[in-house]
Amino acid sequence: MSTPFKPFVAASERLKEFSLGPIIMGVILGILFGASSLYLALKVGMTVSASIPVAVLSITLFKGLSKMFGFRKATILENNMVQTTGSAGESIAFGVAVTMPALLILGYDLDLGRIMTVSILGGLIGVLMMIPLRQALIVKEHGKLIYPEGTACAEVLIVGEKGGSSGKIVFGGFFLGLIYKFFNVGMHLWKDVPEKVFSFFKGSAVSAEVSPELLGVGYIIGLRTAAIMMGGGVLSSFVLIPMISLFGGALTEPLFPAKVLIKDMEIHDIWRNYVLYIGAGAVAAGGIISLFQSLPTIIHGAKSGLKSVMGAKGPVVEKTRTEDDLPISFVIIGTLLMVGALWFAPALHINFLSAIMIVLFGFLFVTVSSRLTGEIGSSSNPISGMTVATLLLTCLVFLAVGWIGPEHRVGALSIAAVVCIAASNGGTTSQDLKTGYLVGATPKYQQMGLLIGAVTSAIVIGYSLKLLNDASTVYSKKVPAYTVNVSELKEKQKVGGPEGRLDSAEYYVYQVTEQSAPEVLAALTPGKYLVNDAGAVTYLVDPGINGSLNKRDDGTSVTKYEAPKARLMSLIIDGILTQKLPWGLVLLGVFLAVVLELCGISALPFAVGVYLPIAASAPIFVGGVVRWLVERKKSVNEAHQDSETGPGILFSSGLIAGGAIAGILLALTQVLEGVAGKMDFSAAMGSLGTSDLFSLVIFLAMAGVLFAIGRRKPE
Repeated sequence: MSTPFKPFVAASERLKEFSLGPIIMGVILGILFGASSLYLALKVGMTVSASIPVAVLSITLFKGLSKMFGFRKATILENNMVQTTGSAGESIAFGVAVTMPALLILGYDLDLGRIMTVSILGGLIGVLMMIPLRQALIVKEHGKLIYPEGTACAEVLIVGEKGGSSGKIVFGGFFLGLIYKFFNVGMHLWKDVPEKVFSFFKGSAVSAEVSPELLGVGYIIGLRTAAIMMGGGVLSSFVLIPMISLFGGALTEPLFPAKVLIKDMEIHDIWRNYVLYIGAGAVAAGGIISLFQSLPTIIHGAKSGLKSVMGAKGPVVEKTRTEDDLPISFVIIGTLLMVGALWFAPALHINFLSAIMIVLFGFLFVTVSSRLTGEIGSSSNPISGMTVATLLLTCLVFLAVGWIGPEHRVGALSIAAVVCIAASNGGTTSQDLKTGYLVGATPKYQQMGLLIGAVTSAIVIGYSLKLLNDASTVYSKKVPAYTVNVSELKEKQKVGGPEGRLDSAEYYVYQVTEQSAPEVLAALTPGKYLVNDAGAVTYLVDPGINGSLNKRDDGTSVTKYEAPKARLMSLIIDGILTQKLPWGLVLLGVFLAVVLELCGISALPFAVGVYLPIAASAPIFVGGVVRWLVERKKSVNEAHQDSETGPGILFSSGLIAGGAIAGILLALTQVLEGVAGKMDFSAAMGSLGTSDLFSLVIFLAMAGVLFAIGRRKPE
């Protein structure tokens, strides 16, 4: 007979839990890690779990407040409430970054109302759908579904009751990442992307974005995944681009989808016009393959979820504190309100049928996400594959019923976005509820904290996304001479960013898409333009997210965000609803993913490596190598302990948060008049400021610090 499970805090104990201080701290940390996760997802299309670093910071901050100001010591349940409330930001940030930037590619602006509506509704649906599943997945499947991050977080909370220096490690990583990024990208004391172009092998080059957040990501995901991702970057930079340059250099006409000759293209132009589509096909195929590999779990999870809901009725018994969920009536009423909100929200362009589709897809993929998270953890959860599947099915339904207009593209993307955010937050919610189950938390209080965290993080994430895009948007006057009929244009806009300080006039907005008239496409590339009162095209508005211009007209550099998975979403929508897509390039990527899977290699990280510039994969690979060096002399038990809560992981989490927050603060300086220019000390550094070697030495020194921290024994 098995021994009954006993949580760390017994059900009969009544400790402080749902109090104002932990909720406020959880909201603040959730906003902090949500913003940093958004920044990371826009750069490389991935995030890392925030629960453990939030838990560590909660324990440390409350102990510090107790020593400095005499506040009472926080209970383990209050610290758990902080990590529960704070973890929602990371999951919502991932869902937003994967989907909403596709609006820019589809020809729309990043409307704050639309982003917030999608974020809030998706986050709330993820929590609501998980409430009736808790009993089935967390309680009944205890011992079968391990929920690795949730279990590790519970260990951190329990150990935190005994003291330790884990919080100092996270803070150390945070401030190192913050200061490094400020000196590097803010003050320009050394190059942020050292690069080497090989003249003997035309089209090939290697570069690395020497940033703390990418180094931290590489350490956390480990050498194998980092090496597979780097392999994709090597294929892109040393096989595909040189091959296209070699075979296409002799062409006398542009090769679709480009509009200029290959021989006249720079390396980045070849990547954007051709390799990007190959990578997108590989990412889509890798996501769908991972989804199909999970089909048995999906079917089983869906059945378990339905049984849980159907079995909610029964004799009324008195529940203990640790069995007390929010009532099923709350879930039903909340779901109906979500349907109404989705239907009536004007920014989403969603009808009643679409609202019902969101709820059905949401319940299915929240169930799937929650169960997969329990089996393999958050990192391997194929949220992107679920989103791609949702978008494919939605677009095919729209195509079948003739919904192919511009507003229907926004509707299709909104459906995918809400489902993606719901599935992502559902997985995170299940991890938090597992942590609570192990430490003896009250489920209904956790669920209330998750709802609060989802709403507050969603509001700030919208502003963060718009800030990052606006700060790196380039208004270029280098446009072809072309005149349009202004009587057909209604919307007006002022020039923004640094260019707006020199030009305060208002201009008409003119959108050029792949569906524009042939004579327009012959003169202008698809994108957003500003037209003066006479009809002359005056500015190209190149967005910070998925934009192509890395420099302003005055020569100053700007940071661009590739948002790889958002680009994939836009390709799917355009490819199906407009039936215009370079399918040959996309299918090359699809079968590349198939070949990798047949060879026993996970296609998804490799595909992401192909999709992103090698500059993003290289520092991640370095982080993976540092992790391997740290663990190669450790015992199996020591390596396993470090895999979730060791000093290297905690320090890396700090590097990610510090570097990402610095990136957001530096983006803010771009929209404040004169601030960015006053911070530039590149001239004072002389040749060192432009030296590739000096930049690499500084980056490797930071990697050496990470290695030294990682070699410490976990407490």
